[in-house]
Amino acid sequence: MAEGDHSSPSLTDDLFFVMHDSVTGRTRLHPRLASLGLAGAVISELMLAERATLDLASGQDRLYATSRDATGDPLTQSVLDHLIAEPQHPVATWLHFFARTIYADVTGRMIAAKLLKPPARHLLKQQPAAPVNTNTAAWPLARLNLSVERRKPPVIRDCVLFGLFVATGGAQRALREHDPAFAAATIAVLSAPLQKLIVQTQVAVGEAVISRR
Repeated sequence: MAEGDHSSPSLTDDLFFVMHDSVTGRTRLHPRLASLGLAGAVISELMLAERATLDLASGQDRLYATSRDATGDPLTQSVLDHLIAEPQHPVATWLHFFARTIYADVTGRMIAAKLLKPPARHLLKQQPAAPVNTNTAAWPLARLNLSVERRKPPVIRDCVLFGLFVATGGAQRALREHDPAFAAATIAVLSAPLQKLIVQTQVAVGEAVISRR
């Protein structure tokens, strides 16, 4: 996605799509797990844009900003501003912090970009925000399925998408075939900070699952 162009799906938008039905917009995951995945995705956007990274040397997996340049997007800018203001926190803290509001924030961004329809009330029941274009919504999951079928890791952005989807537990439910060995090989092509972010997202999801039992 070009700088300042938010009409096309971002990595975070793509993760939202794969975690939801491409027609109805119904979530495949518990909202708490989806939110942790989306928090990881927004952080990943900043890391892929070389505006943030993880400090692996300290043993804390501390997340910090590497650039103060404007992102051109209110959501990623808000996340970057937090990292600039409080660079001392580990990534696990940030995942839980951003997960509190990220679901509504991403939904609002996608509605503004005309990727989702606003939620509607039908027969006294609130309906989820459904995709405007089902082909656009289905394409990210189709790309991941194609990669698994061909046993060929996708482009880097989709490797991150794949890793985060696996971390949330959604890949096991939504992919036509879930191959743990291929998933591990796909994540392994990423940089060490991105791999660690995916691991920390998976840990946070696991803790959230345990806490709900």
